[in-house]
Amino acid sequence: MKRHGILTAGNFLVDYIKLIDDYPTEDMLAIIRSQTRSNGGGPYNMVKNLARMKVDFPIQAAALLGDDDNGRWILDDLQADGIDTTFVHFTGERGTSFTDVMCNQKNGRRTFFHDPGTNALFDGDQIDFTSTSAKILHLGLLMILEKLDSFADDGETLAAHLLARAGQAGLVTSIDLVSTEHPRFRDIALSSLRHTDYAIINELEASRVLGRSIPADSETDLADATAELISLGVRRAAVIHTAWGGFLTTAEGSFVSRLSPKLPDGYIRGANGAGDAFATGFLYGIHEDWTLEECLRMAIGAATACLSDPTPSNGLRPVEECLQLV
Repeated sequence: MKRHGILTAGNFLVDYIKLIDDYPTEDMLAIIRSQTRSNGGGPYNMVKNLARMKVDFPIQAAALLGDDDNGRWILDDLQADGIDTTFVHFTGERGTSFTDVMCNQKNGRRTFFHDPGTNALFDGDQIDFTSTSAKILHLGLLMILEKLDSFADDGETLAAHLLARAGQAGLVTSIDLVSTEHPRFRDIALSSLRHTDYAIINELEASRVLGRSIPADSETDLADATAELISLGVRRAAVIHTAWGGFLTTAEGSFVSRLSPKLPDGYIRGANGAGDAFATGFLYGIHEDWTLEECLRMAIGAATACLSDPTPSNGLRPVEECLQLV
């Protein structure tokens, strides 16, 4: 089978994005200036981003949704963008996951209040890798996928099993993590890294995997960190994105970096989904067999486009327009 297209699996949820005037201390009040319902979760954001980038290959989603208004809203939203929902299933066991995203209009920073919902039950068993033409599987967000984060009798997580199945079927695999204080963060990450071609994470997540602080603006530290992720099992390239830029080390030991552009005052409307946009741009380049330098340029272009809107995907634009931003 000639493989083409990107399949994303894992966290599909509704983001309720609340733009607030400033983040309050406990017991104090903040004013909500606007509220928007939007796609949320790395895999959901990625398929929406790809649709807005007007890619010319199939886009496919794999998710478990609740039999409720939010679940039906997500399905309708995916299908409206022409995204293949063959592997989107419903259950009555729990409600669809959602997150209240508090976006501080003063500095663009975000705070998340998350209900795992049906994402906690998702195990990927409904994905038949022999019946999809996808070239890439992107799985996220580990650490908030309760079932996939759990360990099987062989000591591997169910996420690692899912990635292994994808790899055996001939798909390129990619993962993303979430910035959280999970007690088994490192163990869960290490289990999946060994079955991952491209790990695309931020410096906070890298710090939790490696057990030390990773500065966001030190190329030397970022080079060392990506090299160490390779040593932990990542098969093709370990990528760390920060507000400062994108940095990666390949399995052959080559280091590649690209800095973010300087943006004019007032350009950034919100950083919600910027990391997912970065991953989207990077995997678009991988899908198209671009050089890693070109992949980083595309990644930063997509992330820069994302920053222009408070929602995770509405700032995205066609591929060439994203590239023009950098």
